[in-house]
Amino acid sequence: MRVRILYHDHCFDGAASAAFFSRFYEAKFAPDAQFEFTGMAHKASQLFDDGLFDGDVNAIVDFKYSPNPRLDWWFDHHQSAFLTPEDAAHFQKELSHHKFVDPSFSSCTMFIAHVAREKFGFDAADLSELVQWADIIDGARYASAQEAVELKAPAMQLTLVIESAKGSEIIHKIIGWMRRCKLAEIIQQQEVQQLFTPLYDRHLRSIDLIRSRSTTRNGVIFFDLIGDDLEGYNKFIPYYLFPECTYTVSVSTSSFRTKVSVGSNPWAPHPPERNLATICERYGGGGHPRVGAISFEIGAIEEARRVAQEIKRELES
Repeated sequence: MRVRILYHDHCFDGAASAAFFSRFYEAKFAPDAQFEFTGMAHKASQLFDDGLFDGDVNAIVDFKYSPNPRLDWWFDHHQSAFLTPEDAAHFQKELSHHKFVDPSFSSCTMFIAHVAREKFGFDAADLSELVQWADIIDGARYASAQEAVELKAPAMQLTLVIESAKGSEIIHKIIGWMRRCKLAEIIQQQEVQQLFTPLYDRHLRSIDLIRSRSTTRNGVIFFDLIGDDLEGYNKFIPYYLFPECTYTVSVSTSSFRTKVSVGSNPWAPHPPERNLATICERYGGGGHPRVGAISFEIGAIEEARRVAQEIKRELES
């Protein structure tokens, strides 16, 4: 049996969700299942191609809902879990007991672990470290900005590789290791170390770059990385550099989109009050109350900059 798992690509929680779900499905339903993984990215033209659901069983974890009739399992924890109101209505009419959403969970991995235990009697004690770190990372539950940026824990080092690696091949290998290995063992894998070393050097350079590109006003950090060839960066760097600020708004580009990122400082002297997912939803994006993003087509730089400035002014006010 082939089980296709679509997961949020280049995201620690997405990879951990895929690893945990595969262990759960293997243990409770199909011990001999063959798992295949597909990384999903948020794009401006965000459609689920029918060809994605090519398994005997198909699952989506840590990503938006699809009404495709071949979708068998779904887990998500984002406020913006549905692409359209029609998708939300489709989900409400679903009679399946295998599709779940709950934005109250900080991480999808923790959510899957909760549902697997409470509804299906599955518990994987050997994956407790993975579940806990997914919750820390996706929920920004770090003790300080220093812990989030200095990357001393194996999970944080692995996050750098997952978020910054080109393509999905190494992430699929990491998902395979996550199914059975401790995080300290995974980061020591030769293939991972070969990626981590130059990525860590780049991470250190990105701190200086973001410092030089940033302006602050009324508790809002703004920076524009268009043209700086910085695809992916540690989203806590702004709060490491400007701990007195509450929000950050940035514009960047990658190989498949132009992106506006909106975040809030977990350690801010003045706690954030705005729901950033709701703000991003106005422009076709989404996320969580404390962090969100909007994807634009490649080349839509001026549109992204205009939206970023609108959000910046709103947060400054």
